[in-house]
Amino acid sequence: MRRFEFVQGSSAKFWAADVQGSSFVVVYGRLGTSGQRKEKGFPSPEAAQREVDKKIAEKLREGYHEVSAATAAGAPAGAKGAAAASARLELPPRRRRGEVTVERVQAATKALVTLEAARGRRSWALAWQVRLARRALEAIAGIDPASDPALGAAFDAVMGRVVAPKAADRLPLGRAMELLYAVDAAAFARAVQQTWHRPPAGSPAAAAIAVLGRQLSALGDPELGLRVGAVLVDRPARGASSEGGWSRRWRALSPHLEAHLVRTGASLKAYLKGIDATGDAHVARRIEQMQGA
Repeated sequence: MRRFEFVQGSSAKFWAADVQGSSFVVVYGRLGTSGQRKEKGFPSPEAAQREVDKKIAEKLREGYHEVSAATAAGAPAGAKGAAAASARLELPPRRRRGEVTVERVQAATKALVTLEAARGRRSWALAWQVRLARRALEAIAGIDPASDPALGAAFDAVMGRVVAPKAADRLPLGRAMELLYAVDAAAFARAVQQTWHRPPAGSPAAAAIAVLGRQLSALGDPELGLRVGAVLVDRPARGASSEGGWSRRWRALSPHLEAHLVRTGASLKAYLKGIDATGDAHVARRIEQMQGA
């Protein structure tokens, strides 16, 4: 069950919900107690899930925050009230962190240099070079490329190709996001705020880059900005995942985004409504999908 807690002043309570078959099941009560259980039937599992999603959104607006089942079970025996509160739910890692060795850093640097030098390639050939570079970065997943001078220079050069003046030299933004998803979010912030800050006139990525910049600024969190940005600019049939994969990523991300927004006095609905696609039809479609999910 997804569990949410509210601790403020003298209030210390929890609320947990799940879908079991076609039923909406909820357990709630004071922290440190087993709570009360209620169940309500619906015509279908989908209808029950919609009710769960609706109630979760209400709880987040009320100030609850989501916690993991593991931390919820870890409160000291006999703890009451706020003492029984669990740790806040944190974003799961994008990639399992890899061991950073000299050899792996050198391999990633070489793969990026090869990718940067690949000019005028057909889309499938370029995609293959991106895949090789991504795999090399995933071997040292979570690293900030700037931590190694050679790796940082090679990574920045590849990111620069997103806004290259000549069409034959350009790297699609979606491919660049694949690489950014394998490294520390600080690299995403630098790419948006520095490398891509002033795309040339006529750049096909200009509108999407503007969207990324606004979300990074609005959220104030590079990690969350990267994940939201990756969902927004993922192009149908050309992104890093299938449509089903995209939907799963958004469903997994949306509770974290909503919790972050609620803590800042905003709401997910208002946030999504306020995203300006800047004329990019692909981003506009993703926003519609996010609003309807």
